[in-house]
Amino acid sequence: MTRGRDGGRRSPTSDQLRTWREFVETTDALRSRLSARLQVESGLSSSDYAVLLALHDAAGHCLRSSALADAVGWERSRLSHQVGRMERRGLVARQGSRAAGVALTDDGAATFRRASVAHLRVVRQLFVDALTDDQLAAAGEIAAALRAALDRPVPSPEQAPTEG
Repeated sequence: MTRGRDGGRRSPTSDQLRTWREFVETTDALRSRLSARLQVESGLSSSDYAVLLALHDAAGHCLRSSALADAVGWERSRLSHQVGRMERRGLVARQGSRAAGVALTDDGAATFRRASVAHLRVVRQLFVDALTDDQLAAAGEIAAALRAALDRPVPSPEQAPTEG
């Protein structure tokens, strides 16, 4: 249920639900297509790419495990398993006591650079080129509004006002 502009709670309308469903299905299809092309063209999974991107963007191409988990939006256990797989392939290396840090290796950096060329080309084809400049700007505004809403604390069910 959503909170109406007047503060009352109400369910989404059928038009709002249709828009929501189209949004979810389209973003799922886009993510799936991007992931498939990334895998075919570079041999990297979208999870591999997310970790490599976060490390590439980090100062010194290294992050503490907790910061890397935050950067990719994962639980520490999921990150630990992913890093282990990537470490065995030579893409990353654990550093420090109890593997507190994760660093991009030279092979990981080269793999990331090669993958990025193809990945960014597909992002342009499937996302950027599908939209007008105005639509792209609106998509950015929508994404920022959704991110801001997600970053706000959500009241627990006990704290939420009831319909009445």
